[in-house]
Amino acid sequence: MADHHFGGIEIRHLYKIFGPNPKAYIDAVQKGLSKTELNEKHGHVLGLRNINIQIPSGCIQVIMGLSGSGKSTLIRHVNRLIDPTAGEVLVDGVDVVKMSESELREFRRHQTAMVFQKFALLPHRNVLDNTMFGLEVQGMDRSKRVDTAMKWLERVGLNGFEQRYPNQLSGGMQQRVGLARALSNDAPVLLMDEAYSALDPLIRMDMQTVLLDLQKEIKKTIVFITHDLDEALRLGDQIAILRDGQVIQQGTSQDIVLRPADDYVANFVKEVNRGRVVHVEAVMTPAPAGAQPLGRTVLARTTIEDAVRTLVSGPNEDVTVVGDKGEPIGTVNLRQLTRALVSSHDTPAGSPSLATAS
Repeated sequence: MADHHFGGIEIRHLYKIFGPNPKAYIDAVQKGLSKTELNEKHGHVLGLRNINIQIPSGCIQVIMGLSGSGKSTLIRHVNRLIDPTAGEVLVDGVDVVKMSESELREFRRHQTAMVFQKFALLPHRNVLDNTMFGLEVQGMDRSKRVDTAMKWLERVGLNGFEQRYPNQLSGGMQQRVGLARALSNDAPVLLMDEAYSALDPLIRMDMQTVLLDLQKEIKKTIVFITHDLDEALRLGDQIAILRDGQVIQQGTSQDIVLRPADDYVANFVKEVNRGRVVHVEAVMTPAPAGAQPLGRTVLARTTIEDAVRTLVSGPNEDVTVVGDKGEPIGTVNLRQLTRALVSSHDTPAGSPSLATAS
């Protein structure tokens, strides 16, 4: 099912108003009626306002925001658990909003899989039967179901646990079952709603690693909801930050940390460990045309923290930053890197490398 070149997800001009007669107010909201006024004067709640997000195939899109920002509402539009008041949700070029009941059923069955915060495992089924649940619904025969489920249980590290019941597993293990169940479906789109929020920090890091390792191979289009910035920065190829049902900023982890769109985002990112997020390109001196690599090199997209490790272990001189083909794209030294680590948004004047970046 997921073999053809999947075309990603595109959300266009999406609005959601909750209340008895949302269609009556969509015009006013599109013309700028505020969330507060809609609520106080008209008794309707604005869930989402003019959301536009393009998610390329095979990429992890994180939707981040505090509770009440609209992120769970948004992810539920992708498989149309919620109907929008206006707008389009194109999955692989097809508008989910326009699908008939039967098309929607097929779409949910084959195109999307969901992983929830509360694991949503069936307590009376063992791990294997929980993992096979979606395949059963699809009508796959039992021996094939068992093979598929066992393969994914092994991939998420649950070999030997297939006969256990959910209440015999820790939270982290239950979440692995939820992930195996979602992956068994072989759907190109994986929707993860606060999937790791209930887990302890170490188990959470563990599950992030499991997902990142798997993604190298499965290349799903993943929409991942979180309120945790570190998680967003670690997982997201792209991040969209929501507040009050609106996208405040979208971009890569680099964009968000180095160029926060407003004070709200700047407040989020000021506690971030920049060394683990920012890449050497943000602080390097660009190479002149035709330059040759000198001495030691670091690869583009190396984090500042890793680059510092490389530089500290050798002579104190400039290191060449090279692209994927080994071509020099710039140079960087220890001073530039350490300045980036301690720099906040009030970068002192006269530090050109970061002044341009922040």
